[in-house]
Formats: sequence, structure tokens, C-alpha cells
Amino acid sequence: MVTQDREPFQPIWCGDTELSAIAPEDLLLSADSGYGRARVLVRLHGEPLGYASMDVSGDGLSGDDVRAAILPELLARLEDHLSQEGLTAGPLRLPVAAASSGCPMVVDEGEEVTVIVCTRDRPETLRSCLHHLRRLTYDPLNVLIVDNAPSDDRSERVFNDIVGDDDRFSYVVEERPGLSRARNRGWTHATSSIVAYTDDDVSVDPDWVQGIVRGFRRRHDVGCVSGLVCTASIEGPAEAYFDGRVSWSKNCAPRLYDMAGQRTPDRLYPYSPGIFGTGANFAFRRELLVTMGGFDEALGAGTRTAGGEDLDAFVLTLKTGAALAYEPSAIVWHHHRADNDALTKQMYAYGTGFGAFLAKHLIDRRTRGDVVRRLLVGSVKLFRVPGATRASVPDAASMPPGLLRRELRGMLAGPLLYLRARRNLRSA
Repeated sequence: MVTQDREPFQPIWCGDTELSAIAPEDLLLSADSGYGRARVLVRLHGEPLGYASMDVSGDGLSGDDVRAAILPELLARLEDHLSQEGLTAGPLRLPVAAASSGCPMVVDEGEEVTVIVCTRDRPETLRSCLHHLRRLTYDPLNVLIVDNAPSDDRSERVFNDIVGDDDRFSYVVEERPGLSRARNRGWTHATSSIVAYTDDDVSVDPDWVQGIVRGFRRRHDVGCVSGLVCTASIEGPAEAYFDGRVSWSKNCAPRLYDMAGQRTPDRLYPYSPGIFGTGANFAFRRELLVTMGGFDEALGAGTRTAGGEDLDAFVLTLKTGAALAYEPSAIVWHHHRADNDALTKQMYAYGTGFGAFLAKHLIDRRTRGDVVRRLLVGSVKLFRVPGATRASVPDAASMPPGLLRRELRGMLAGPLLYLRARRNLRSA
């Protein structure tokens, strides 16, 4: 049998552009960039309107190319934004009018925010993260780096090298391994009313914290805000698979959630993974974390379960009666796993974390009935995952075999791993 050679993977450039600052002739990519495709987050006065995807011509990628690729639904959101500012919306021309005094993206600063980043033995990853954190523009701001059970002082040295002279930054060590323990050390150390979390493999937008604060002001009872997690790069098949498998970067419309009228028609709500966001970009009222008892230390990276603490925190937020705001103007860029081995481990961890999260809520008498009533629907959705993944992941056939099976095996292992993690906590 004759088989056709598979075409080599074509990297996709990922970036953003501000419509009020780019002219038609401005180049986002030069002709010799090496990229054949681009995915651009289109923004107006800071607000993300959506994505424009396009081929990159031999002349590079210009502002005019982006304008031509903007879909009608993005134009509708652009017109809505301009109308809120009292600006006239007409045919799209670049650059778009500058922001007016009525710009909906303007946030009155003044409420103190603490940003918390938990890291463990990844000093070079932390280095890049710190460079971006240093560019945050919100004030008043504190940034706390929690070094989780470090094996040496490399992360501390990177901290001192990059931000040691910036009095907004501080560094603490949490000796006990586990992301939830590190996150709990962070919020108990903080004194601000808002604590925001991101990861060390993330690059934050300079106005990220303004977006977080904007989310809390959507409604008086918002206790948790999650934001847009954009894909930072798609240089190979592993990054492309992860980008297609998760839904963090797809929604650019703000949304409120609660246990009353503001909920999705999804019959798994609020236990469906991915609908609220991810722990790479979320924030809480500190008083809510006190009420919740913080993060479950039997869940999360660094434990047997390897994840699930963010899913659990979202559900607990809603179960306490607070609202949850998804605020896409709180933008970060996530650097996905770039090689197959790391991706395979990550997908298994996602499975174990989700399985452990479900096990926790099956054990808890207050939520057991909720989960049991959703098991049949959840099983049907799991059956459909392979087809949905093949449809959303470019060139999925080139990925290592068994990725989805490994993720599902992780889900099945999660409940037992959660019970063991709880036993370890009790014996510690």
C-alpha cells in the first residue's frame, strides 16, 4: 500500500494588535518571519474583540491584512464598543479613533491587589514571567512569589536579579510541596482585599490587573474572576494539540455565573470542566477564600492528584452563594507544552485532576446528589470527546497515539489518588 507523505507542520504566529494604534502599512510580521499562518487577537482600546486568522503572504503581515480578515461578528463588537464611548462607527479604517473619556475599559484604581505566582524549580521559566510581571501598570499592587519546596536557591537568585530592586515584589518559601499549599501560603500572607493568581509559564498583559478589577465590579457579589488565557505560541504539533484540546482562549465576551439565573444550559453545570476558566488566570476576594477554607491541599500539582484545585475553587465559589465573573479583558498568554513527552504527562495530569475533583464532590454529602444526577450526561459527553478533539485539533493524527486514552485513564485513577492524598494530609 502506498502512503502519502504528511506535509510538515506549519507554525502559527500568535499575537495581538490594537486597532487604534495600527496603520494599514504597519507590519506585525516581516516577510522573512517564516510563518505561513497567523492568529491575531484583535483589541480596541484594550478590549479583546476576538480573533482574526489569516495566511501570511510573502510581504509579511500588515495592519491592512488584519483588517481584511476581521469577521462580521468582530465588527459588531467593535461598533458596540464605539457606541458605548459615544464615537461614530462607520466603515472600518485603520487606525480606529482613540479612546474617549467614556471608554468602558477605564478602571478607577485604588483598591489594592496582590498578584501571587507559585513556582517550583523552574528558574528560567520564572525569569520570563517576572519580566512581564514587572510591566504591570495597576496601582496599588503587590506581587508575591511563592517558591514551593525548592531544591536549591536558583529561583530566589532569579527573583533578586530581575525584581529585587522593585519594592512591589516580595518572595516567600512554602516548604511543603503542593500547588494548593503554595496558593494558600500566598493568600494568607497577603493583606489586600483581592488576590490574583497566575502561573510561572504565563506572560501577563501589562493591563491584566485592570481587567481583574473590572470583573469584580461587574456585580457587587462577584467573589471570583477568571480571565482570557491566550495561546502564546504554536510552533509545533504538541502546542497545536493542547491549544485545540482546551477552551481557555476561545471566548472574548464577558459573562457572569451564579447558581440562580446566570448559568449555562449545560446540564453538567457547574461541574463541567473548562467553562469558567483555569487557575492560570483567576482571582478571589480574600474574604471568600477565608469562607471557603482556601484551596483543597489534596488537589493540585505536586500532589498525587496533580490537578483539579482550580475546578474545585470555581464550584465552591458558586456554592457559597457568590457570583463568578469571566472577564476577557484580563489577558494572559500561556506557553503550552512544546514536546510530546511533556504533553503526554500534562494530559494524564488533567485526567487525574478532574477525576479527583469529581471524587471529592461525590464524597461530600452536600454535593453528592448533584454529581450523581449528572453522571449519565457526563458519560455521554466523555464518549464524544475523541470526535470533538479530532475536529478542533489541526493534524491530530500526527500526535503520539493514545493521548486521549491516557487522559481518560487519568480520570479513572483520580478518585483513588484523591483518597490517598487525603490520607497523606491526615497523617502529615
